[in-house]
Amino acid sequence: MLNIALPKGRLGQKVYAALEAIGKGCGDIFGESRKLIFENADAGVRYFLVKPSDVAIYVELGAADIGVVGKDILLENDPDVYELADLGIGKCKMAVAAKCGYREDMSRPVRIATKFTKIAKDYFDAKNRECEIIKLYGSIELAPILDISDVIVDIVETGTTLKENNLEVIEDIVPISARLIANKTSHKFKLAEIEGIADNLNKG
Repeated sequence: MLNIALPKGRLGQKVYAALEAIGKGCGDIFGESRKLIFENADAGVRYFLVKPSDVAIYVELGAADIGVVGKDILLENDPDVYELADLGIGKCKMAVAAKCGYREDMSRPVRIATKFTKIAKDYFDAKNRECEIIKLYGSIELAPILDISDVIVDIVETGTTLKENNLEVIEDIVPISARLIANKTSHKFKLAEIEGIADNLNKG
């Protein structure tokens, strides 16, 4: 039985549709049921529906053999897992944004509001730019508007929210998309099954 951790929400639904198409379906997982575990003994799969940010934890600890997670979570949390494939789903980018017309004051550390503190620090450290990180959990766009921060580091998909709040992307950090990851021990002992799924999803 292959244990697969899927993120709840749109990304999980897209990935599940791809898995179903290669014969790894398990009924109406994303229906009205409040169940969190779904199993199809004939297909040899068991699915767990978990919060997107928790997928890598389930895989790293071995509760799931494989899972699907955003590249942002891998960069931020650096879990001890294998990254097998870029699924090309959920494409967006991590970026630095600021108020339109922003000019950086190089005489002091740049103040950054973000929930991606490691990604932000790593990026600005690589530029040899001193920074102060302000960790926020939501509505990051408010920080520069209210002068709590100079810039934000966040995921940008369409940029609509930024535009509506008179903000703009000033630097791209890294492209983001869904990645297939595997537990290191599972990858050794269930190599054929895991690589088979990875190959099929890559073809899709």
